[in-house]
Amino acid sequence: MLAVLIPVFAVHLVAAMSPGPAVLMTARVAMLRGMASATALSIGVALGACFWAAAAILGLAALFEVAPKLLIALKVVGATYLIWCAYKMWRGAREPLDVGTVKAPKISPLRAIVLGITTQLANPKPAVFFGAVFVSVVPHDADVTTFAAILMIVFFNEAIWNIFVARLFSLETTRAGYMRLKAPIDRVLGGLLAALGLKIATT
Repeated sequence: MLAVLIPVFAVHLVAAMSPGPAVLMTARVAMLRGMASATALSIGVALGACFWAAAAILGLAALFEVAPKLLIALKVVGATYLIWCAYKMWRGAREPLDVGTVKAPKISPLRAIVLGITTQLANPKPAVFFGAVFVSVVPHDADVTTFAAILMIVFFNEAIWNIFVARLFSLETTRAGYMRLKAPIDRVLGGLLAALGLKIATT
């Protein structure tokens, strides 16, 4: 089994660490809401990745080949969601964040998890990665135990990486820098999200 799991671990870890909407959202929630909210969001991101991995293993790539319009629809919906998030981020960039000695109010763990799931599912990039690259290192005859182990690896990679990002951006020094530069940082993050959304819609 290790001969299967090690390549899966390595290939997916590289993908999980690549910058994208999930990492940007994790960083912003960590700076605004703190480590607890960002950790819950990271769990949601990991659950969303598990959905894409399971779908790919169960034949998502084949489905997109048979019905390519489904992939186009997914791209449009995902791009729209990311651009909407970017608009909200850009619009609120100049709004002061009066937090005093504490961070902004936390969001509930459930809400943060749902935000993480929707952020991950709105990005078709994981669908393409899992459907084209990921499945190439997963044997077609994988049994239930191997399948479960693969999903655990995906969850672990996504959760641990995004929790690391959350920890980094929840530090007081990082947060203090954000408070001083809130408007440009929010606009840069919003611009990156919008750019990702446009790229998704046009590729």
